[in-house]
Amino acid sequence: MEVNQDYELPCGRELETVWENLDEVDDHQADCVHCRTARESLLALRSATQELIDEPDPTPPDLVGRIMSAVRAEVRRGQMLDLSAAEPGSVEVSEQAVAVVLRYAADSAGDVRARRVRVRKVGVDDSGAAQVEVEVTLATRLGNTSGADTLARVRELVSAAATSRVGISLVSLNLLVEDVYEDGE
Repeated sequence: MEVNQDYELPCGRELETVWENLDEVDDHQADCVHCRTARESLLALRSATQELIDEPDPTPPDLVGRIMSAVRAEVRRGQMLDLSAAEPGSVEVSEQAVAVVLRYAADSAGDVRARRVRVRKVGVDDSGAAQVEVEVTLATRLGNTSGADTLARVRELVSAAATSRVGISLVSLNLLVEDVYEDGE
């Protein structure tokens, strides 16, 4: 280990010389208070450094779990979608965030529940906003006799939320009814 060579002790001896002779004390070092103080500090430094080398910190037990959580969160977030912005600069939102807003819109139609919402970017419009295809998988309430009207309401609410709440252009919106649920489920 090399110590700054320009550091001179008040007695005139270089700190580098004390470091090089750390294990062999000469007459000057034995009598000089400055060299003894520097030597004691350097011995403590060497001891502390050796402790760090001998006993490295163990890997935290949850390190792999924390890394994997971050990776999973990044994957779930999906691709980022550009939104049109009135001010200079850009605004982005994740596909996952868009899907949450659209799911809420579909659920508010009544007599249906959104099961899965898939958002996929397919282009960009003239304003710079993302153009997306959306697929909403639904479950309808058992006894819903106005299925066509309910789906039209879902389509209206999801389309409105995409444009006014999020600021994306829907290229296509596919609604798939895959399940039936009873009240109380």
